[in-house]
Amino acid sequence: LAEHGVKVIIVGAAPGGRIRGLLRGKHTVPFTIIEQTSGYTKYPKATQYALPAMKILNRTALGNDVPHRGLHPNAVSWHKLNGTYIIGLENEIHGYDPDRMVSLPMCDLTRLIYDQSKDLPMIKYLFHHRVTGIGQDDNKATGNQGERLQPSADYIVGCDGANSIVRRSLFGTLFPGMIWDEQIAATNAYFGFDQFGYTDSNFILDPEDWFMTAKTTKDGVWRVPYGDATSLKNEQIIGRQPERFKTLSPGHPKPNEYKLISISPYKVHQRLAESMVAGRILFAADTAHLYNPFGGLGLTGGIVDVDSLFECSSGIRHGKANETILL
Repeated sequence: LAEHGVKVIIVGAAPGGRIRGLLRGKHTVPFTIIEQTSGYTKYPKATQYALPAMKILNRTALGNDVPHRGLHPNAVSWHKLNGTYIIGLENEIHGYDPDRMVSLPMCDLTRLIYDQSKDLPMIKYLFHHRVTGIGQDDNKATGNQGERLQPSADYIVGCDGANSIVRRSLFGTLFPGMIWDEQIAATNAYFGFDQFGYTDSNFILDPEDWFMTAKTTKDGVWRVPYGDATSLKNEQIIGRQPERFKTLSPGHPKPNEYKLISISPYKVHQRLAESMVAGRILFAADTAHLYNPFGGLGLTGGIVDVDSLFECSSGIRHGKANETILL
């Protein structure tokens, strides 16, 4: 990156794109973040920020708000389906660590990032703007938004998710990897798992009726992803949710004994783009790779991606490295 006149476009206003903007926006490179939606969702989606992610967030103004608003999980444990405790790891025994894991729904994080960055002079948000294609030459990268709008910059960073237009513009449908056979339904609900001896994060082991449950907010929302029959269609999976909750959850609750917030059936992908750099186009987070979600690395990996891009571009801008550091 040159010292002056450098512009960067970030496609996608999920946390990965916004955090990159927040990191860079406090320096001297102008960023435009283009998002096809309003930029917000009512669904919690990802919730876990492991130590590598918290180290990065703590270097921004988010370092105070995320731990304050989020939940510090007290432990992770493994159980049999009948609730029998197998083994666990306590978090509290290590005392306070500013970089320890925090749980905060992604929808809350995106709002925090926007509030912290909206008034920074080097960051511009364009909501309800859809990028339909990407082009580039030796001097610039261009994001196509129809015949009239073709914003250009020195670099474009694709942070527009698993179905990325940016990645597809370069690699088509090629996204090497695999889809696991297992069918998963991700739910969010108010239910007192802790009343049955569960810790804040739990893996329940069973050949058929396996699931995970994790407390994600201070007011008691639990994430409960569970396995279901692979032969079922999405509407059948959704229809079976009360039956599955009764089978899986301690106390075998009826629908009036918990509050279901959301349910989303999905398949687990593990994929990696052919390259995370293609000329003046860069990829990060779900645009670049998809993880098995039962480890909390998806959101953490995306945050680490954008921090690495920030460090590389900062080194180039200050003459400490050249553009080959991005390869």
